[in-house]
Amino acid sequence: MRVGFGYDVHRLTKGRKCILCGVEIPCEFGPDGHSDADVPVHALIDAIFGATALGDIGTHFPDTDIKYKNADSIELLKTAYSIVTSQGFFFCNADITIVTELPRLSPYIERMREVLADALCTDIGNVNVKATTEEKLGFTGAGEGISASAVVLLNRNENHANPSSRT
Repeated sequence: MRVGFGYDVHRLTKGRKCILCGVEIPCEFGPDGHSDADVPVHALIDAIFGATALGDIGTHFPDTDIKYKNADSIELLKTAYSIVTSQGFFFCNADITIVTELPRLSPYIERMREVLADALCTDIGNVNVKATTEEKLGFTGAGEGISASAVVLLNRNENHANPSSRT
């Protein structure tokens, strides 16, 4: 079994779409970034790559590459998961925390879980998404940005032949 942790943060910008866990949230502002800037999905991708010692999101999907401009982060997640499954790993579960003062995310949490579970070819019961605030403290509390962290558990398929494996 392998555990991975991921963290991401983006500045909030007026007029930008707010896409979190693949769900567009009606809002006057959204995370700014090279791709769609889906902060929790970026944290999840980093956790997946971290659990498998395969680098990070920037290694696989660099923001210097024009093909990732405005990229759909759910598609990047699917690609990341395909990479790790080709190495013999499979998804067990994930826990994601999104930190933002606004918008209120509780009405969208179940849809977020559905989208992530679908992207990872797993049951919704294996994906948890939570939202919290920082009680008006720090950059998220001031409404300047949004952050997310993710923890993931992967397991190795014992039938996968990997001669360089030390596990």
